[in-house]
Amino acid sequence: MSRPRAQGKVLAYASLCLISAVIGGLSTVAAIPYIYPTSTVAPLESANSSFTQVANYTTDQTIYPVAQIAKNVGPAVVGVANFQTGRSFSGKSDLQEVGSGSGFIIDAKKGYIATNNHVVEGAQKITVSLSDGRTLDAKLIGADPRTDLAVLQISDTTNLTAVELGDSSKVEVGQSVVAIGNPGGDEFARSVTTGVISATNRTLNLQGVASYNLIQTDAAINPGNSGGPLVNYQGQVIGINSVKYAETGFEGMGFAIPISDALPTIQQLIASGVAKHPALLVSTDDQYNTYAKTNNKPQGAYISAVTLNGPAAKAGIQQGDVITKINDTEIQNSSDLIRELYKNKVGDKVTLTYIRDGQIKQTEAILGELAST
Repeated sequence: MSRPRAQGKVLAYASLCLISAVIGGLSTVAAIPYIYPTSTVAPLESANSSFTQVANYTTDQTIYPVAQIAKNVGPAVVGVANFQTGRSFSGKSDLQEVGSGSGFIIDAKKGYIATNNHVVEGAQKITVSLSDGRTLDAKLIGADPRTDLAVLQISDTTNLTAVELGDSSKVEVGQSVVAIGNPGGDEFARSVTTGVISATNRTLNLQGVASYNLIQTDAAINPGNSGGPLVNYQGQVIGINSVKYAETGFEGMGFAIPISDALPTIQQLIASGVAKHPALLVSTDDQYNTYAKTNNKPQGAYISAVTLNGPAAKAGIQQGDVITKINDTEIQNSSDLIRELYKNKVGDKVTLTYIRDGQIKQTEAILGELAST
């Protein structure tokens, strides 16, 4: 996100938004925040949703040249401006643009736009600039600080173009990608940069707090690119660029939220304006896995603390237990644990397989809801 009058907010936001943990709201050595879940992309339909389809999912594997990708995807990319009350040089208080970022249209008929939460955080007014030169007021449908996702809507849907969504669970290291956005604001609208996938499921620490399951790319992601799409060579969106993660001080390292992982939250925001995150309310410590490898112990999510009267505590989970399965899926670490949790909903019952004092045990837990930030 480009913030001409609030340059310090991006890293401050990063520290604030990542402080709470989804597994438990406690800490994993430092803390475990929301870990983007792994899920299979499908058409955005849900029995408890008020909408039928938000975006398109395509299995088209045709490889397009970058120029064609820019031509196809560019019209769906928008600039997003964040206006807040401030004092002008005359001393009067009025709405001023305090930051800008990018977004992309996910439903041309209903005018839904996906972007980052930190792009629109605190906004008293939001505008979007379209590829045809129009600037329109946008309504904030919902935002989720934990996932750094937000959904906007514009009422004038004339001649809108929506993106196509790919399956980010299938991206491979070395795969070519294109980033499109507005680095530096509308002056550089719909700038195109190229690169490759440098890594997947990347763990990143910002000011001592960890985030998980990001796509790392060497495609340039600069302030103002936040909220814009990361696109594969089939012209499908596979990630949502985030300068919040890109500002690490390293050249050639950009990060994106995997689109397959973002979709459940986007669905919830469109359906109800809020996103509910399931939780066991435990803390874990992945340093256990180093010990386990050295001492030939089973891998898993080591429970370092359990919240009193939380879902895990009610299921009998104790400090020192090692969770090795959720339902029938093996758990190797904390990241696996949370991704499996997020395949479920608040109130769902899950079977936990765990090791205590060398013995394999099982219990059932009813997932609670992580408190909002």
